[in-house]
Amino acid sequence: MKSIIGRKMGMTEVFAQDGTMYPVTVVEVLPNAVTAKKTKEKDGYEAIQVGYEDMPERKANKAEAGNFKKAGVSPKEHLYELKGDEIYSKNVGETIDASIFQAGEVVDVIGTTKGHGYAGTIKRYHHHIGPKGHGSGYHRQIGSLANNGRDNNRVIPGKHMSGHMAPHQATVLNVTLIEVNAEKNYILVKGALPGPKKSIVMLRSPVRAQFRKPVVKELANYADKKGE
Repeated sequence: MKSIIGRKMGMTEVFAQDGTMYPVTVVEVLPNAVTAKKTKEKDGYEAIQVGYEDMPERKANKAEAGNFKKAGVSPKEHLYELKGDEIYSKNVGETIDASIFQAGEVVDVIGTTKGHGYAGTIKRYHHHIGPKGHGSGYHRQIGSLANNGRDNNRVIPGKHMSGHMAPHQATVLNVTLIEVNAEKNYILVKGALPGPKKSIVMLRSPVRAQFRKPVVKELANYADKKGE
């Protein structure tokens, strides 16, 4: 098992030398700096904590700045935990780059979906609408927020109300890596991935058995085509 953090940049298409077209998602994969290590003795499980994207030092509080200084890395904007035997061998202060994967490999990609935007309770939680006739002015409103006499001075947390609908974690299984470029810090993944542009995604080894490994043909060399 191996995994890495990246940022979804958008979609495009690439062509193989025989003309085969691949729709791909471009994932920016900057080096993941190992900031901490979880052990069974202390934490009950094994994992590494990685930081993604540099953050200005002035934005880090004293606790964060101390942890980054102890790890010997610059302050990071995003922190994630990764599991896997291959990457657990990395020590604090080292980095993980896109070279841990190769073109043609099959991976799982985890991201957060866009959701359905701002929605009311009728659409979000399937509440009943009010009467449509007899002069009623109540149709799709939220209704009463009373609590049956319990803590009437406030609204109990968890009450169904309007808001951002259904952004949740989603995993796309068994997608193929079309190209891996560790020098330019990007990976081309075949097909679409969950989440909007500029969202964070995780690429990991597949959790389900692969019965047939997809074949990725060698991509066309655009530099040669321009010279012709």
